[in-house]
Amino acid sequence: MFNRRQFLAAVSVPLAFGRGLVPTLAWAEPPSQGVDIATIRFEEDIFSYLQRQCGKFEIRDYQQILGAANEFKEGDALIGVAAANDVGRSRARELLANTVVSDLMAHPPWKDQLSQWNDSFASRDALGIWAQRTVGALKQCLLTSSAAELKSILPGLTSDVIACLVRLMSNDELIAIGRTIFHPLHGSNIGSQGYLGARVQPNSPTDNVDDIRFQVFDAFAYAVGDVLLGTNPVSSDPRSVAAVELALQDVLKTFQIDHVIPHCVLAHIDVQAEVERVHPGSTEFWFQSIAGNDDANATFDISLEKMAQYARSRTGRFGLYLESGQGADFTNGHGHGCDMVLLESRKYGFARGMAHEIAKAKNIPVNQAWLHINDVAGFIGPEVFRTREQLVRCCLEDIVMGKLHGLTIGLDVCSTLHMDISLDDLDWCLEHIAPANPAYLMALPTKIDPMLGYLTTGFQDHVRLREKFGYRVDDRMWSFFQQIGVISADGKPTEHFGDPTWVYLQYCRRKNDVRTDAEIVAESNRIIAEIRQRGVFLAQGFGERPSELAPKIRAEIQTVYEDAKRCIWKEWDPTFVKRIPNAIPLATRSSNRNDYILHPTSGEHLSDESCRLLEQWKVAQTQRWDTVIVVSEGLNALAMMDEGNLLPLLDELRPLLTQSGLRVAPQIFVVNSGRVRAGYRIGEILFGGLPDSRTIIHLIGERPGSGHHTLSAYLTAANGTAWKVPDQVDHNITRVVSGIADTALVPTRAARDILTALAR
Repeated sequence: MFNRRQFLAAVSVPLAFGRGLVPTLAWAEPPSQGVDIATIRFEEDIFSYLQRQCGKFEIRDYQQILGAANEFKEGDALIGVAAANDVGRSRARELLANTVVSDLMAHPPWKDQLSQWNDSFASRDALGIWAQRTVGALKQCLLTSSAAELKSILPGLTSDVIACLVRLMSNDELIAIGRTIFHPLHGSNIGSQGYLGARVQPNSPTDNVDDIRFQVFDAFAYAVGDVLLGTNPVSSDPRSVAAVELALQDVLKTFQIDHVIPHCVLAHIDVQAEVERVHPGSTEFWFQSIAGNDDANATFDISLEKMAQYARSRTGRFGLYLESGQGADFTNGHGHGCDMVLLESRKYGFARGMAHEIAKAKNIPVNQAWLHINDVAGFIGPEVFRTREQLVRCCLEDIVMGKLHGLTIGLDVCSTLHMDISLDDLDWCLEHIAPANPAYLMALPTKIDPMLGYLTTGFQDHVRLREKFGYRVDDRMWSFFQQIGVISADGKPTEHFGDPTWVYLQYCRRKNDVRTDAEIVAESNRIIAEIRQRGVFLAQGFGERPSELAPKIRAEIQTVYEDAKRCIWKEWDPTFVKRIPNAIPLATRSSNRNDYILHPTSGEHLSDESCRLLEQWKVAQTQRWDTVIVVSEGLNALAMMDEGNLLPLLDELRPLLTQSGLRVAPQIFVVNSGRVRAGYRIGEILFGGLPDSRTIIHLIGERPGSGHHTLSAYLTAANGTAWKVPDQVDHNITRVVSGIADTALVPTRAARDILTALAR
């Protein structure tokens, strides 16, 4: 099972982190320099232009015109659908604006089960006369209509039409639409005009329940958290997931707010279903990352049928929590030539359909189905987009596409550490996105996630945005924050604001703890010290204003950020490579570190010389072994070369593998500038066509910015027939053990977890 986030996927598999493998691009030919659009005629539309230029309708040219109408992003350029220049972009937009809506609906840029299913939820009656008007005219209608008028049209809009509408809008126009349409979750203020909620993301590098609980207490101390307590797990073993689910549930039940805000562990939906089967009532709100076409969804190990069945089973108070993000489809090799905006819009169509399934099962109106979607914008990396301006554009597009689909949509306004977006840049992005009034944002103690190792929204960012834009949190949770004493009766921070120890004291009192305040506070301080020792960030207090981090914590975060940049740009030290037992050096097609970071495909495929070396080794050796260990520096070479990480893991792992009956090759293939898929390419060369199951164990440096130097183990087993087919073996059959470091998941424990994952 493979799930995104990672990104995104951002995505969870047994013993994998919740957002999944950080996806990278499937190999493709280098893109063109951009799409050129020839001079167009007066009122010419896309289809008449194609007929004049090509003599017939050509799907690839059609995809390129649609893509060329987008604002520039690296992801569209990489697959050859971005405009070559502003003139081409303007012409593509003019062609699109002149195209009749019904003609657009009759020509899907990619047709599969998902696209047809999405279209089935669009009502031609609701669209009415606008089906025979141009896209440009429909855009103007949306911009000049009242909220009530807009809502009467929305049920008629297909996902593809919505994608085309946002292409034609400026940022200001997107903001105008965003602040006009609202779809609040039933019985709450979440998603209402003037409200900005928070999904608390209490991640831990080791799934430690104290790490998780105290981050929730920390959120409540800043009056943050009204949408969801949602943890990305390191391990998606059902037993581990159940422990985290129960810890989150305990906090909510103790405070008697479990009917107000749900909890969720972002494991794969199959794992959550298994946890609920074994521990009835332990889960409440089920998560899944989704993609924009059938093939990309298969990479996440889901299908329309599977998700519809799960949606129909959600008959309790809460339904489904979905995640999406531009770029996840093509970075998993399944873009099918379509631009990122189109595929993102189709994800919202997917979500809209799931809301209908929940409503049908519960026999309620669709707007009462408790479903929302989180757009994880920026999680993948610079191959999707590189600048803060592009991040803002992406978020504004996605807010509007979500709202035009009738959804409650939130944002993870985020950046990986190998993107050129700083901590201050994220503040700038938030203030340019907030006017569009998304339903919610992520919420962590600081901007850096201690497990996923990326930048996102901190608790005090919420305080700042509430101050600046006058946004509120759900009324029921605001009342709770007043009850526990962090907010006064007149809505101001109290002396307990920003003090997780105070919230822990309230938690203990509600559990009828009879110890003195001093004893409970002492225990809280001890636990907080242990949590920080594990590298998990907690905010306490504030700077000159409640919306500012305390100076000491801000300095610590800056240090972690700078260390992450060193991790990303560091390369293998030849002296260290010589210490790896029986190392066989290999190289990918990356010409240098910059090429590796900006063009992920270059790190997924081996150099010609390395391929020849592997072919020679296969002839001499492969029949004797069924398991091969591969190591790559990935995005965190320092994690691989720290004394307590890779070498101790290898020392611990090899004997366990041998004892389990695996025949492990004595040689270790050390890849320079390697990405996860480089391991699959090695498996194809070494194991293709051989009998029986064969396994690649790929150890790779990951997640710079977590505060730890961590590596992950990607475990892939397949028979020789599967290994023989290029690109058939991929993330969907890979298991992951992540967060391995002497300061997180220690190598001795990680080696046992790897063995357990292989056995499963």
